[in-house]
Formats: sequence, structure tokens, C-alpha cells
Amino acid sequence: MNFIDLFAGAGGLSEGFIRQGFEPIAHVEMNKYAALTLKTRAAYYHLKKNEQGQIYNNYLRGELSQLQLYDTLPEEEAAAVMNSEISDESIEQIFSIIDANLIRKTGQKDKVDVIIGGPPCQAYSLVGRARDPYGKEHDPRNYLYKQYVKFLERYDPDIFVFENVPGILNAAKGTLFKDVQEIMRKSGYEIKAETLNAVNFNVLQNRQRVILIGWKDNLDYEYPVFKKLPQKYFVNDVLSDLPSLEPGEENNIYLTKPTQYLRESKIRDEHDVLTQHLTRVHNERDRKIYAMAIELWNESQKRLVYTDVPEELRTHKNLSSFLDRYKVVGKDVHFSHTVVAHIAKDGHYYIHPDLSQRRSLSVREAARLQSFPDDFYFEGPRTAVLTQIGNAVPPLMAQEIARHVSLMLKHEEQKQLSLF
Repeated sequence: MNFIDLFAGAGGLSEGFIRQGFEPIAHVEMNKYAALTLKTRAAYYHLKKNEQGQIYNNYLRGELSQLQLYDTLPEEEAAAVMNSEISDESIEQIFSIIDANLIRKTGQKDKVDVIIGGPPCQAYSLVGRARDPYGKEHDPRNYLYKQYVKFLERYDPDIFVFENVPGILNAAKGTLFKDVQEIMRKSGYEIKAETLNAVNFNVLQNRQRVILIGWKDNLDYEYPVFKKLPQKYFVNDVLSDLPSLEPGEENNIYLTKPTQYLRESKIRDEHDVLTQHLTRVHNERDRKIYAMAIELWNESQKRLVYTDVPEELRTHKNLSSFLDRYKVVGKDVHFSHTVVAHIAKDGHYYIHPDLSQRRSLSVREAARLQSFPDDFYFEGPRTAVLTQIGNAVPPLMAQEIARHVSLMLKHEEQKQLSLF
């Protein structure tokens, strides 16, 4: 089974499908750093498949350059990662590259099983619309779903998965999502969408996403029933094996063996190389506020309200909204609050719960809350990396979605075989 990943980001959704045995035909992503992350991950899987994982670990240790790593990739696999915006001007070129990859891998240019992905979600986010006097009604990103549908019409997959933020449901007073569904149905698909929470997929984060699944209207499919997994672990199970950090520090040496959660979720095993356990620099004013927020949470599980911050420490005059701008990631709860791309701008909303550290989450800690494995390396400067993490689909959630899609395809295949 194969797939095309559109608006791929760092590849969280793709990661889940690869884990379930799907073969990537193409990843299309306009952000150059996210595209490099996808290429690095492609190198990881290629080397793993050929029992050369040590080469990848050498890269993580800094013993191999990025260029040397990419030289291990066959030309067709390197070409499968396209750093390109999807637009009317670029789409034919993207089609031609995908066609060539399909012919190399399947012998025919139109045999695609699944298309996955979701257009950039900022245009649909509630916060984004609140800051736009037009409610982002005129944002061109609202209409990238039309480009997505062009791939459905060209490659005619049996199934597609369209992912986005819950805000898409009521953008433009609900008419936008109705338009999305209508154009997909006109392309020959039955569709259904549900709002799913990553918490129910063993991700230690409260993260809701709209998962729309479509299938050819001549197929007897139904939307999968996703079993909710029990919440038996705590956020500390993600953090406890990592060394303490001062602001601006990096330390890539594991403190202890992996916790049961890390093993079970395949976030870390005994042979992993720790990378990107680094945090941003904070000034002393912010660290004093962090200490207040941490003490309040750890003592009573209460959130710091900005109006309770001493006046000499305040930098904002707004005392009527966004009063929860300092937020601790509690270690003693089953899941954190949602990790979003804003984590790239400042760390105030993602404060580490250890009072002795008084810092925001490290890059690796944020990636783990998204359920990315420690062997997943994000390319680019810290700000670009945190943006990739905040925008991603948690791989554990994606893996379960992919498992159900696989079952749907295999069921159809068995049904067709039984006719002969």
C-alpha cells in the first residue's frame, strides 16, 4: 500500500502511515526546514531498511554531515520529498514528479492507495480569526483544500485522510467546511468527519483534531470506530529520564533508563541517541514569574493569572484578556495542554514543572509530548523546529488512523479476491 502526503509539515501523519507498512510515494511541503526534516526521516527509514542504522546514529552524534547523510538516499527517494508550494503554477510539475515516482515503484502512474494531509491550519484557527478584522474570510489559505481535491481527481485513491484544526468546522459561519465536503463528494467520495482527541491514542496531550476520511463512493466502507485507550500514565513519564537544563543550555545525555510509557509508545529505547534537548534563554524577570507559576501549580494545581503577577514584573498593559499567558506543563496529570506553533515565539505557555530549572520546555520535551520518537530529528534553527513540532499530527494518533485505513483497504482486497 502506498500514499501521497500533501502539506506534509514535519511528517507526523506520514510517520504513522509508514509504521503501518505504507510506502510513501511523495511528500509535498512548502517550508524548507520541514522539507529537510522529511528528507532526514526518509534517510532514517532507508538506512534502517538496509540494516545501516549506525550511519544515521553517526549523523545524530554530529559525526556525519547532512550532505553525507543525504548521499545515502537513492535518487528517487530523495526526489520524493518536494519542497514546493501547492498552487496553480506548481501543480503540474508536482504531478510529473509523482507520476515518475509511481512508475518507478508500481509500474503505473495512477496507482495511489491513499492521500493524506491537511492544508495549513492557521487560517482556520480561532485565535487567528480573532486577530483578523475579517475573521480571515479573505485568507487564501482557506481555499487550499481545492488544491488537495485536484490530487484526488488526478490519482483517484480508494481512501483519503484530511486533517485539520476544529476551527475549520465553524470558519465562515460553517459554510467553508460545507464547501469542503461538497467538492469532495462531487469528486466521487463518501466522507465523514469527526473531532478526535490525541489523549485517546496514548498521547499525553489534550489535542483535538478534525479527521475527515473519504472513500470512493462505490466502496462499502464506514468511518472507523477508534477505541479510546485508558489514561494510565502521567506527563512526568515523558520528562523524568531527561537531564535538568539551565535556560539556553543543551544536554544530550539520558539521566535514567526509559520509563514504561516511553518504551510502550516507542518514543525511546535503549539504543537511541538523544538530540535536541535544548532550551531557549530566559531573562531573570520571566524566571521569577515562572517560579511563581510552578509553585502555584505544584502546591495546588492552580494556574497563575497575569493580574496576580507583581506590577514590577509585568510587561503587558492588557489586564483583561490572555491572563493565562504563563502556564505550567503539570507533571502530575495524565496529559498536558495543547502544544501549538506559538511555542516557537516564547515559552511562557509551556513552563517545565521543575522549580529548580525555571525554564520552558526543551525542543525534545515538546516533541515527546507530541509522541515523536527520540530518533526523529528536526532540521532547522530552534524557532523553525518548534513551529514544526507545534503544527504536527502526533505520530501515535496517526499510527492508529493508518491502522484502520489499512484494515479498510485489506477488507476490500479480500472481498475482490473472493469474487474470483
